[in-house]
Amino acid sequence: MPELPEVETIVRALRDGGRGGAPILGCRFLGVELLWERTLAVPDVGEFQRRLPGQKIESIDRCGKFLLFNLSADTLLMHLRMSGDLRVDRVEQPAAPHDRALFYLDDGLRLAFNDPRKFGRIWLTADPREVLAGLGPEPFDPDLTPETLYLRLQSRRKQIKTLLLDQSFLAGIGNIYADEALHRAGLHPLRLSDSINPAESARLLEGIRAVLEQGILHNGASLDWAYRGGQFQNQFRVHQRAGELCYNCGTLILRQVVGQRSTYYCPVCQPADQR
Repeated sequence: MPELPEVETIVRALRDGGRGGAPILGCRFLGVELLWERTLAVPDVGEFQRRLPGQKIESIDRCGKFLLFNLSADTLLMHLRMSGDLRVDRVEQPAAPHDRALFYLDDGLRLAFNDPRKFGRIWLTADPREVLAGLGPEPFDPDLTPETLYLRLQSRRKQIKTLLLDQSFLAGIGNIYADEALHRAGLHPLRLSDSINPAESARLLEGIRAVLEQGILHNGASLDWAYRGGQFQNQFRVHQRAGELCYNCGTLILRQVVGQRSTYYCPVCQPADQR
């Protein structure tokens, strides 16, 4: 579930402190305990446990939905997938249910990778491009203009909701923010991408950036046990509001499954017969 705003919130908390934990920027890894070894994608467990200790966290960044820990020699990447989260606590505290990896740091701190559904993954690599190569542009990339987005839309022929969830098209957008951005842009989720005109493309980019900025401002959205502390769910215009009134026009919000994902939209603000 964590999407770009949730991951950005986690990155800022790890870097500066927050969400109940101390900052870990500048800390060194002393060791790692893998409680579920399949959480580790690359390298093998033995090499991972040999290479990581002693490396210092030089910076903590985000690329799409990936967290990047830039270390002394390598890059540690994490993807939280559907139910992952990270927690900083003290080493003397007991591990929590669903902790899959425990990273022991200096200053008596521990970074816990918690993932009830076991879909999250961890990589340690000398070249993060090996993991990130397939990602599309970041929504906030200055080079992503209304014109370049329009050209990207024209190069595909997919339903726009499905395309926005494709991380090779744009990196970081998930189900929540796709619904909210399409509502702001006045685009039906089943609209074919190559039918979107330049003016609509500009509205879509503006809507994407607006909902992501608002999501970050509210520390992301907390919908279930998968992510802690966000308040953006209180700002939703359409997502998970089926049967409630649209704030713009008073029409009932509808729910439809698109690409196996629950999709929410207003049939008046986002008409199906757009051309």
